[in-house]
Amino acid sequence: MKLAQMPFLVLLIGLPAGCGGREGTERDASGPTVTSSAFEDGERIPERYTADGADVSPPLAFDQLPAGTKELALICEDPDAPGATPWVHWVVYGIDPSAGGLEEDFEPGESGAREGRNSWPEGDNLGWRGPAPPPGSGDHRYIFTLYALDTTIDLARGAAREQLKDAMASHTLGSGTLTGLYSR
Repeated sequence: MKLAQMPFLVLLIGLPAGCGGREGTERDASGPTVTSSAFEDGERIPERYTADGADVSPPLAFDQLPAGTKELALICEDPDAPGATPWVHWVVYGIDPSAGGLEEDFEPGESGAREGRNSWPEGDNLGWRGPAPPPGSGDHRYIFTLYALDTTIDLARGAAREQLKDAMASHTLGSGTLTGLYSR
């Protein structure tokens, strides 16, 4: 190859594959938004929603769902908790996309949503269990991740986070997060 042909080769190598477009294969990359009227993203979670207060789930609102969303799932976890995996505070799936969110102190009732297991080894380990970080451990992040799915998930009530993640594999159209902080 002549040296004069090298810039052309570099130009070809630098072009993205399929630069003519991806009609029919694009998904909404922006993902859904998750907000709460109780706290802003990156702000402290009010005590009411923690183990130090009433320990009720915070109100959440969902918006900007990707086209084709058939079901929503939510996982709240604390990645700052001691241990090899994040501490799971809430697992909810089977959420109707038209619901617009989950009200404070959410109970699935007749909504069709189902709650999964949290990380507490004793007591009620289904549904919401609020922040309860070890005293003196500093701010912990509580990440609420909403998943927009292109299918309905066939899991019975009480599934673990790992079971839900396995069921959602290759069915997630987008996700959005809301992070709250809490410390003791």
